[in-house]
Amino acid sequence: MQTILGSNGQIGHELAKELYKNYTKEIRLVSRKPQKIHDSDELVSADLLDFNETNNAISGSDIVYFTVGLPMDSEMWMKQFSKILDNVIEACKIHRSKLVFFDNTYMYPKTSAIQFENTIFSPSGKKSLVRAQLADKIIKEMEANELKAVVCRAPEFYGPEKTQSITNTMIFSNIKAKQKLKIPISDSTLRTLIWTPDASRAMALIGNTDDAYGQTWHLPCDRSLTYKEMINIADKIENEKLSYSIIKLWKFKVGSLFNKNAKELLELLPRYEVDNLFNSDKFKKRFPSFPVTFFESGIKQILVK
Repeated sequence: MQTILGSNGQIGHELAKELYKNYTKEIRLVSRKPQKIHDSDELVSADLLDFNETNNAISGSDIVYFTVGLPMDSEMWMKQFSKILDNVIEACKIHRSKLVFFDNTYMYPKTSAIQFENTIFSPSGKKSLVRAQLADKIIKEMEANELKAVVCRAPEFYGPEKTQSITNTMIFSNIKAKQKLKIPISDSTLRTLIWTPDASRAMALIGNTDDAYGQTWHLPCDRSLTYKEMINIADKIENEKLSYSIIKLWKFKVGSLFNKNAKELLELLPRYEVDNLFNSDKFKKRFPSFPVTFFESGIKQILVK
């Protein structure tokens, strides 16, 4: 049995499809209100803040995928994320389940330095601090050989369907809606983005590769591009010159005075002022046949129905 915690989210949904296609039909989907993706999926409704419910959801699992997401609410993250992960770790130990932990890059330094798997965390902001604490918990368990686990880390998403990200919201969704595009902070800094289905496919591959455990992996990405270059690709697909405006940091700060969502974004925005260079060579060398989606293909899939 392979179990996905947070199965309704953008990563969990794609992960379930990949597991079913290439690895197993024995899939358990866990969330507060899980929804079937395949007829054979087993559904378990669970509040992962409750240990007994978490333990029941993980019971009988060979592999557990942690793709749990919470709303962009710093206070909620600080109160709930650590407790959820503690429950999951304890249950995995009880049932001898392997744990595949999906991670992001919030805790990395917001500089133009190239990010590697061993980059030292430098959290700034509440959400960044929480993500650093979660990753440290998993790494500590791996190093102590208390838990067979693996960390799968990804930068910002772009992609189809359920994908939620600043880039999708401000650029690609606006292209589809025939609205003016908005660029966060700068159109000339390099961005490293991951195609959402690639992240899920790579995580499924790592989870089903026994010697991949006990370490951190950067999930595979295409080359880094500027937003201006991404929009040039979209221009060719749409066969028109797309216009855009650049939303400077001070405008976000003004918006944060009146909008809670804008306030929650503030700690993430400094990373858009500099090149974001996320290195995934380790994965590409270990799994050379893995097909990474190029921006040209990904953007076309988003825009062309």
